[in-house]
Amino acid sequence: MKMRNVLVALAALGASFTARAGMEDDPLLATIFVDKLEYRAGGESSFVWDTDLWIGKDLNKLWLKTAGEVADGTVEDADVQVLYSRAIAPYWDVQGGWRHDFGTETDRDWFTVRLQGLAPYFFEVDTGLFVGDRGNIGFDFEAEYEILFTQRLILSPLVELSAYSLTDEAMGRGSGLSDLELGLRLRYEFRREFAPYIGVNWFKLFGGTADFTEEEGGDTDGFQFLVGLRAWY
Repeated sequence: MKMRNVLVALAALGASFTARAGMEDDPLLATIFVDKLEYRAGGESSFVWDTDLWIGKDLNKLWLKTAGEVADGTVEDADVQVLYSRAIAPYWDVQGGWRHDFGTETDRDWFTVRLQGLAPYFFEVDTGLFVGDRGNIGFDFEAEYEILFTQRLILSPLVELSAYSLTDEAMGRGSGLSDLELGLRLRYEFRREFAPYIGVNWFKLFGGTADFTEEEGGDTDGFQFLVGLRAWY
């Protein structure tokens, strides 16, 4: 009887909370979005992830972003960002906070400001400016577009690039344009929340970044075939 009373009380509490949440105009929400979880083959094979988690209300949110690459069982290039996000216009957020780069090279910390949203013609844009403790200034840009063949079969062209104001030999990055990636991913949405995909990716390194990579015996450009999963909850 005692356990039954506890279960009844918990059920009543849950129903009460659900009713109050349904009546709120601006409820507290949370989402985990796995944009990329993929294996890349060609040249140096690797695993890549790009995942976001946010919690908050309509105008104000806390974001946790992480992306990186693993090759030969070693994290080669990765970052994690903790950001406060504020909606400034329909479909646009400005974000600010801390970014930490880590991997096989020296770690770096940055203050970052980002702009994220939906540009005209439905281009999804995520771009940021980050300032390091050594006076280095970095910039990254990502834009993605979706072409719907059906309601479930979707092709996504993607462009990503990054640049830096100063050479950072310890991190293996040169000044100016550092790297560029162009990708095509064809996904099938069994559900909106679960979509495996296949695709192809082309990358190229520039300037000092390419020189440092060549010295370590790495590839500075090439094509990669990929298979992965996109999901959210």
